[in-house]
Amino acid sequence: MDKIEEALTRGVQQVLPDKKALAELMAKRKIRLYQGFDPTGTKLHIGHAVGFRKLRQFQDLGHEVIFVIGDGTGQAGDPSGKKTPRDRFYSSEELRKNGKDYVMQAAKIVRFDGPNPVKIMYNGDWLNKLTLPEILEIAGHFSLSQMLERDLYQERLKSGTELSLREFLYPLLQGYDSVAMKVDLELGGSDQIFNMLAGRKLVKEYLNREKFVMTVPLLTDSTGAKIGKSEGNVIALTDAPNDFYGKIMTLPDDSIINCFTLLTDKPEEEINEIEKALEKGDNPIKFKKQLAFDLTKWLNSEKDALDAQKFFEQTFQERAPEFNIKVKAEENAAKTLIPFSPRQSMSSVKELIRQGAIDLNGEKLTDGSIKLKVGDKIKVGDRTFLKVEK
Repeated sequence: MDKIEEALTRGVQQVLPDKKALAELMAKRKIRLYQGFDPTGTKLHIGHAVGFRKLRQFQDLGHEVIFVIGDGTGQAGDPSGKKTPRDRFYSSEELRKNGKDYVMQAAKIVRFDGPNPVKIMYNGDWLNKLTLPEILEIAGHFSLSQMLERDLYQERLKSGTELSLREFLYPLLQGYDSVAMKVDLELGGSDQIFNMLAGRKLVKEYLNREKFVMTVPLLTDSTGAKIGKSEGNVIALTDAPNDFYGKIMTLPDDSIINCFTLLTDKPEEEINEIEKALEKGDNPIKFKKQLAFDLTKWLNSEKDALDAQKFFEQTFQERAPEFNIKVKAEENAAKTLIPFSPRQSMSSVKELIRQGAIDLNGEKLTDGSIKLKVGDKIKVGDRTFLKVEK
């Protein structure tokens, strides 16, 4: 029961309709639960890790965990957390392709093989097969007034921002996932509560059974800004250790406690002591370095974490000199910078250029075809400094 209590408490925002009832059910039998992910991007970031850690806890307790790739729901486009319409919508084929990468990345945290492996399902397998009468039947379980209760929809309407019916119907599709899989519990971020409750309603009315909903907090700083993906700078689970460590070090100081609580197994007593030390005015950098080390080790290895910490200290705290590089007359900037990119490839360099992550003599590099010259100073990302020599 202690393990169950921990799974239902730490890193949990709320359990509906009742945490005690879910705990009693988990003590009686193994439950079936899931979390869904629409692969509308290519990278999973540390914000996703909050839910993954919770899934891993249920997995270790022996419950049946399902990792759902939203190649069906993703076609509709989840409006959750978005104040403006999407620029584009994805096809089922694009989403399924991205979903394979999601599984590979999530494997850093949950187990897809070995004892009690997490199951992988694609909701396009049932959503894409729904007939018109079936879609109308699902829609018939909701009234317009019920749908308009959603805060997000109200905000869009009040601001005069477009809300397409495609987005409007998204909760019904996600809700049907719970019916199709006959789950006991759905896990998701706090911004998913409306969608998950739609699923609870459908399970009750289609299957005449209870479905629990668990929300985990979004990883944010004190202003409410999401951590993990901001201004195009993703702290990805698969970032190279040096880059990952460095990005954690750039997080706001007021995110330290939240990250320790939601992303590590550090005892709450120790986290409370760190919080007290910060309130007394202790330098936050030592705690942030501890956080960066712990997270880098968790997602990679202790050696990777030690090397990344050393690299950070030499580059920033010890102000290491620039690397001197030589270039051939026929080589353009992009080709020259391949060895200094995260994946050491031309596509990786082009991605950095698109993100505005390469500076040439103090200005953003926008054209990888230009030729470098002696004396040029280049910054790749936040931690690699180069100078062109003869």
